[in-house]
Formats: sequence, structure tokens, C-alpha cells
Amino acid sequence: MALGAALPGLVVVGGEVVPVRDASPGSLFGSGKIAELGAKLKAEEIELVLIDGPVTPVQQRNLEKEWKVKLLDRTGLILEIFSDRARTREGVLQVEMAALSYQRTRLVRAWTHLERQRGGLGFVGGPGETQIEADRRAIDTQLTRLKRQLEKVQKTRHLHREARAKVPFPIVALVGYTNAGKSTLFNRLTGAEVLAKDMLFATLDPTLRRVKLKGGTEAILSDTVGFISDLPTQLVAAFRATLEEVLEADIIVHVRDIAHPETEGQKQSVETILADLGVEEETPMIEVLNKVDLMPEDRREALLNVADRSEDVHAVSAVTGLGLDRFLTDLSERIAGARTTEEVHLTYDEGAAQAWLQEQGIVTDSRQAEDGWHLTVRWTPLQKTRFEKLRA
Repeated sequence: MALGAALPGLVVVGGEVVPVRDASPGSLFGSGKIAELGAKLKAEEIELVLIDGPVTPVQQRNLEKEWKVKLLDRTGLILEIFSDRARTREGVLQVEMAALSYQRTRLVRAWTHLERQRGGLGFVGGPGETQIEADRRAIDTQLTRLKRQLEKVQKTRHLHREARAKVPFPIVALVGYTNAGKSTLFNRLTGAEVLAKDMLFATLDPTLRRVKLKGGTEAILSDTVGFISDLPTQLVAAFRATLEEVLEADIIVHVRDIAHPETEGQKQSVETILADLGVEEETPMIEVLNKVDLMPEDRREALLNVADRSEDVHAVSAVTGLGLDRFLTDLSERIAGARTTEEVHLTYDEGAAQAWLQEQGIVTDSRQAEDGWHLTVRWTPLQKTRFEKLRA
């Protein structure tokens, strides 16, 4: 299981696809399959079982009791990985909140069997209800505390983002499925020492670097957390802020592991997540087919030929440097023309539009006249499009 290999300290002994036509509410699998798997687990002296899918608290409890092992479902495992990878204060807080939200649901459901212990007329809760309420209060209190801390951290990041917006450097965001090679490409472009390993979720927190490309063109490069299909709901909400850099990007570079057997499915997952995040269709995007050095020679040459005929596709190897010159030239040319200076006239009843321009930090000069505001703005095509939509 690829996810299991991403967690340090675990040795993956093996994996098996188990077809489940009708999941058992109490144990997920049928009794025969439970006995068969249990014998294998005992023979291999397995201590932890990972199930790549959702498992209810009741199913988890019964399987752990039957197999005498610790069991994690997909959400629990991803939370473990994220917890190990988080480095910044915001990342740590988001992991804690996601874990508590996950735990809250499972704790409450896990105690439902005790609700039958209530007696009398029901005016006084029994031990089951008491435990449920105690768990809820404890977790809700912790969630409230973490939410306040996270709001402070996000406010600081917002101020930093506003400061960056006033610098005439476009933002280039590297996105892609986890383990696609974003951090390796980021390191090659910036010289930064970002963790770049052949593992899932090697980068959890966004990393920003100012880079100078060919011709002296400068930009801010952002390396983001790797995407993954079927990301648990709790994590989509918790890590939305981590991906805010993508929403602010002037250019998105979609890095793909073209050597992966599921590369097309990964591409669709990334595009779906970008759409769910609210990334606008007008945002320029470059597709980078990474790891071509791992492809057979004939296939590699075919990919390079396809990339040569396309303006938005590049075939590269972030490790060997193959194809990077052409990619960097294209990126530099796009960045060079990414911001223009224009004059904008607003009437006094367009206060919302004027406030939006100021919030973006792109107003370089402003004067008032009888007919309204006369502003000088330095913006990207994407910001101009957003502004025109706002005024429409």
C-alpha cells in the first residue's frame, strides 16, 4: 500500500485487494474472509492493518478484536502522515483540527452502544450519555481553542500575502499529485533545500521563494502540498488555507509524474481539486510532464515531440535537467508579460471596486477628482479579468 510506505517506521509486508459486494455493518468483511485474513496476519506477525477506504468505528473495533491488531482506515492513515509532515505553525494547527474532527465523530459513534444503559424516565443520563457529552465537550473546547490560534496565524499570512502583492513579482504555483516531483523541480529552480523524497506528502506546507529566471525575470515560486484522490472531507476543509497560494497564483504549473501507471487518473484528480478550490478557468496553466527519464527511450522521444508542438505542455526531468531549458524560457516569457500598468477611472459610487483594488495591493498611484477616482494600477491579466467581473 503506497500510503503505508509514506509513514516512517512502518515496514509494509504485503497488500491484498479484497472485493466487498455487500459490506457487513459490523465487520466490513464476511466471516470467512475475516478468518482467512486473520490467519495470514497471525502467520506474518502483523501488528498494523491499513484499509484503503472508510471503516466505521464499530467495524474497526470488531476487526481489531478479532485479529488482535491495530487498524487504520484511509482517513486515519492520511492524518498520521500529515501529522508527521507538518512543519509550519499553520500546518500543525490544521492537522490537529482535522484529527479532532475525525476523532469526534468516531468517539461519539463508538459510545452509542452505551446509550442503552440509560434507566428510569430518562431525565438523568446514564454512563453512555455522560461519556458522549464529556467527549463532545472536551473535543469542542479544544477545536475552539485551535480555531482561534489558526485564525491568528492565517491573519498573519494574509498580511504577508498583501505585502507580496505590492511587490511587482508574479506568483507561480507548483501543483500536482503527491510524489509527482514538485519539490525536486522547486529545488532545481530555486536552490532551496526543500524536503524532496520519493514518498507521498513529502511537502505539507507551502514553501515560497523569490527566483530570478532567464533574462532577469523575477517571480515568487510556491511549492504546495501534493494532491490526492478521495481526500477525506475533514482534510479538504482543513487544508484549504494551505492551498490559498494556488488561488492567488498568476500562473499555475501542473507537475505530473508521467511515468506513473495512473498518471491520467492523477491528472483528473488534480483538475477536480483545483476546480473545487475555486481556481478560475482564466488562470494560465503550464503542464509539466515530469520524470521522462524513467520512460523507455521511444516513449520519451514521443513525449518530447508532443511537448515541442504544444505551447502549454513541457516534457522534463527535474532530476537530470532534460527539457528544463525550454520550460524555463517559456515560463520567463510568460512572467515577463504577466503584469502591465494601466489607468483606471472609477466613479464615487464604485467604492467596492476601489476597495478591491486597494486590497489587492496593485494601486501605485491614486488621485481624486470631481468625476471620481483616477488610479494607476499594475496588475496581471487575471487580476484585470477579476476586476472587470466585479464591475460588471
